[in-house]
Amino acid sequence: MNSIRGRGAQGNPANRFQALQVEVDEDAWVDEDSRPLRTEFLRDDSQEILARNSAEDLSFDYGVNPYRGCEHGCSYCYARTYHEYLGYSAGLDFESRIVVKPEAPRLLAEALARPGYRLGKISMSGVTDCYQPIERTLKLTRGCLEVMATFRQPVVLITKNALVTRDLDALRELSRWQAVAVYLSVTTLDPALARVLEPRASTPRARLEALEQLSAAGVACGVSAAPMIPGLNDHELPEILKAVKEVGGSFAAYSMVRLPGAVAEVFGDWLDHHRPGAKEKVLGRIRDAHGGRLNRNTPGERMRGTGPVAEQLRALFHASCRRLGLATTAPEVKGDHFRRCLPDQGELF
Repeated sequence: MNSIRGRGAQGNPANRFQALQVEVDEDAWVDEDSRPLRTEFLRDDSQEILARNSAEDLSFDYGVNPYRGCEHGCSYCYARTYHEYLGYSAGLDFESRIVVKPEAPRLLAEALARPGYRLGKISMSGVTDCYQPIERTLKLTRGCLEVMATFRQPVVLITKNALVTRDLDALRELSRWQAVAVYLSVTTLDPALARVLEPRASTPRARLEALEQLSAAGVACGVSAAPMIPGLNDHELPEILKAVKEVGGSFAAYSMVRLPGAVAEVFGDWLDHHRPGAKEKVLGRIRDAHGGRLNRNTPGERMRGTGPVAEQLRALFHASCRRLGLATTAPEVKGDHFRRCLPDQGELF
């Protein structure tokens, strides 16, 4: 079975909000274009950047997402379904049509400077990765971090990209005020698996090296071992935690995979291409962890799952953290030193 090189999805599942769908006749003569699928970048002129969080099982107050869609192309990503609200597919569209918010730093500065802004914790990469490849060029996350360093705004970052170390200066400044914590997301230590599961994210080794640099710089950092996929990578959890401890990480988290909507089709196709013999076992164990379904939306259960499979993973995580001396929560980021600055009067640091 041929797969699309450098992509996590193998096609575009139907958008649940679109009444008209286009299907190719399997018997037709099709001249397939063998060239790599190019990524498009589309401008988003949104005039608000802070997204208020109302989910009771998420520990932040606002989300900041400079990008919609994610070129990392992780086949299991729950955020794929959000692309359907834009009229795109959760499949290849999600990883090849990236919507960019070029005014994100300015909008953030204006939001934090408003008298009515209620101080709270910001999360970056709560939906799509703020350090995906285009960030190297556009530097929108960099700009947002510079704004937060000026305001001393508390923020938690999570990323699969070692590019985060480029912004050590801003992260150090935020660390002076105990206003930042960084999670590197590590799903597997196997570079061959990572290459096809997360095709455009940093290698596992590069993520561990990034953690080592962050720790050496005094930035509070740890790992999000996520998602754990029963029957595929869950056996790696103790070794992932051990590797993180060895490079200076101080805390850890994990989550159970869930496959909402069209993500189930995308990940099922991925299994067909890369792990066909394990497909039924993996999907069966995911169902066992979500009450017979591939996804669960119940707060408090959706991230961890329920039942024996989920309980075994939970016990393994906590036992490994106790043995290694890893905290199971990040240190609380603080807003004690927050200062409101006018956008055109703030100093950089």
